[in-house]
Order: sequence, then structure tokens, then C-alpha cells
Amino acid sequence: MKKFIIILLITFGVTTIPTFFLDFNTSYLVKPALFPPKILFPIVWSILYLLMTISLYVTTKNNNKLYKIYSIQLILNALWSPIFFGFKLYLLSAIILILLIIFVIIMIYQMIMENKVAGYLQIPYLLWLLFALYLNLSIYLLN
Repeated sequence: MKKFIIILLITFGVTTIPTFFLDFNTSYLVKPALFPPKILFPIVWSILYLLMTISLYVTTKNNNKLYKIYSIQLILNALWSPIFFGFKLYLLSAIILILLIIFVIIMIYQMIMENKVAGYLQIPYLLWLLFALYLNLSIYLLN
């Protein structure tokens, strides 16, 4: 249980601390037609971070390669918000999302090699990132 809590704290900490000082106001942006309500984002991300934690917890048997992949995708995830909301660099944030998606696909593959359920728990994360890429690229093109 201690390992689970550590993974959970790291996952939430790395991804949320960079957002503490960001303004998530997007009212000035032209948004695509399929733009979800603002309240949905923290709910979805909290669920995804919990699923990420569960997956890593049940798959790692001192698998340094998986820890590295998980860490890289976590850092890319954490970089996206400041780049998009803080610096308003929409093309760069889309590139970061593409890299993140690649690492998540690699992570899913590695997790499936150890525990199929853990890998499958990451499918919602991948789907959400693909949707985020659609939103990001749409905002880039519309603004």
C-alpha cells in the first residue's frame, strides 16, 4: 500500500503542481464545436491519474524500463499545461501532445507485457490524449 500511495502522490504532484499558477480561462479563444464543459477536465484528469497509478502499481516488478517510460510521459504531461495555458504556444503544445501519445502507446505496450489489465486501464488515457490533440490542433488553427 505504501508503494501505491507514493506512486499516487508522484503522479498527481508532477502533473498538478505546474498548474497551480496557471489561468485556465479560455473564453478569449475560438473553440472547436466539440469542446467539453470546463468542469469535465479536472474530473477526467483525476480519474486518469488514478488509473495511471493503479496500472503502474500492479505492473512494476522493479521494471526500470517501465518506470522510465512512465516518468517521461508524466513529465511531458506536466509540460503541456504551462506551454498551452501559460505561454499560449499552441503548436508547441500540440507537438508535446504527439510525443506524449507516442510514449503512452509505448507504456501501454510495456504494461500489457506484464499485466494485460494494467495496460488496458491506460486506453482511456490514450483516448483522452487523442481528444486533447484534436482540441489543441483545433485551437491552434482557429486562433
